[in-house]
Amino acid sequence: MFLGLLSGIGSGLLPQHLSVCRLALVCLTSPRWVSTYPALMMDHEPPSKRSRSAEEKRSVKDRDANRGGGGGPGLRGVSRPRDTSRPGKVLSEDFKSKHVARTMRDMSERKDAGKHTMSQSRGSKSDLRCVDEMLGTSSRDAVGEPPPPGTESPDLQAPMRGWESLLPRWWEGSPACATAMAPHRGGRALDLSVMSYNILSQELLRANGYLYTHCPPAALRWSHRLRNLLAELRHYDADVLCLQEVQEDHFENQIRPALHAQGYECVYKKRTGKKPDGCVVAFKTSRLCLLSSNPVEFFRPGDALLDRDNVGLVVLLRPAGAGVDDGDVLCVANTHLLYNPRRGDVKLAQLAILLAEIGRLARLPNGAAHPVLLCGDFNSTPWSPLVTFLLNGRLDYRHLPIGTVSGQEYGSRGQRLLESPIWSPALGINQRCQYESTCASVTPSHSCGAAAVEREISELTVQEVAQQAAAQQGFAQPTVADKALNSSWRLEHGVPLRSCYTPCLPPDGRAAITTCHSRCAMMVDYILYTPCESLPGERGLQLLDRLLLVGQPELEEVNGLPNVRHSSDHLPLLAHFRWMVGERS
Repeated sequence: MFLGLLSGIGSGLLPQHLSVCRLALVCLTSPRWVSTYPALMMDHEPPSKRSRSAEEKRSVKDRDANRGGGGGPGLRGVSRPRDTSRPGKVLSEDFKSKHVARTMRDMSERKDAGKHTMSQSRGSKSDLRCVDEMLGTSSRDAVGEPPPPGTESPDLQAPMRGWESLLPRWWEGSPACATAMAPHRGGRALDLSVMSYNILSQELLRANGYLYTHCPPAALRWSHRLRNLLAELRHYDADVLCLQEVQEDHFENQIRPALHAQGYECVYKKRTGKKPDGCVVAFKTSRLCLLSSNPVEFFRPGDALLDRDNVGLVVLLRPAGAGVDDGDVLCVANTHLLYNPRRGDVKLAQLAILLAEIGRLARLPNGAAHPVLLCGDFNSTPWSPLVTFLLNGRLDYRHLPIGTVSGQEYGSRGQRLLESPIWSPALGINQRCQYESTCASVTPSHSCGAAAVEREISELTVQEVAQQAAAQQGFAQPTVADKALNSSWRLEHGVPLRSCYTPCLPPDGRAAITTCHSRCAMMVDYILYTPCESLPGERGLQLLDRLLLVGQPELEEVNGLPNVRHSSDHLPLLAHFRWMVGERS
């Protein structure tokens, strides 16, 4: 009856009134008429407006296409992910939107399947409510109910429990662990898991938003990313965490309380200056206890080379329940070196400071050393001179262009070469990456013992050691070996290190990737360790297995990093080690 009356009225209307009638019908039959109205009226937009909108979209697309460049070797010169089904083609916006929609739909279906089970358990809701209170979020989002207007879509809310990777990563045993170390007399095997993870500071994400235009905006919000990151850390449950780009306010208010609730003790070092993020070393107190923490600042006032705000953190740990005199100490270092691909001189100087501090803390009075774990984002590729220097202990840098040190870019035309020495002698660190000996100025008849040197140096901070060495530089008489080394073009260090990861993946040898966004895909993150055979009495570490990395094709399948499930532009590195502790024969 109503429709008949409406049609009778409409018969007397002019054609330009038809759109109003259609809108009235929608209002009466659908509660969501507001969202439908623009779609109904789209056919009645002026042609000039439609053509202008199309031109604006094309200009935005062209501007985005021309924004790229500077891609790393892992990207083969393409500024955006490629469609693996059509080699050499840049992913179209339609392809990416369909892929993101499919991923979101799959997550929504998994959540819908779990709603019934969640509704049957009041305990589950109370557990989620406790987690949400700690994170400062709403439990309504966690159980999948519609969020308030202006907040994230429920399809993009990461599950608080049962985090699962979208990438095909599995554990690979180390060939070296085929003959596992047997516990020595009176000792025991302590197996430890170690993670290194650049979690992407939210401030850096905002400042470099052009790198993440492939990701849905709701998946880039900190509330969504925090859920994913904490769930991922809880999923892997490593004994030792080395995190980079941890924003200070997020660490104090959210990350530290969450890790503390999982049994971790945390040590944090913020970057110098006005930078809001820093490095974290966290460890399970049920497995390890803290002996000392030593922050390392690479910034040196008045030094034109060391004028950057990057930092490092070196901690000494021992097994939980071990006696003070047992002698089992693990040196864990974490750092995030400078990104700038064309300042290899700065990166090498920063690394020399960190290695000098590691050598100071890991060295024993008898000349031996504690095992070392060196983790972090080195902003250098596996084949680069910088990483080769770390693994081989030597770098000949004569005629080496500054921009090739990290291997992030190809080509060296027009770049200046590294100079010798790379850093100023006033830094107090020689080309062996050691603090200048405080005994160098003492005559042989008054030479000091190794124990006295160790005791004196261990009571000084990094800056105090450097200042003391610089103050005594004018009176020190370097040895013949020091003169030969300083006059050459060679760097050395005495920390035996090996990488957990190889730069190529089985079975086809494709490049392993640890970071991927719209501009590059490459390996820049590492877990380095002192192998057991490198130290007397097998005091080092034995690699048992590692969580395999992925290549570029796998990352293209999930639309790169970050995405709705993986909330950083880096992948976490994870490895298991065996450490022999206790008395030795």
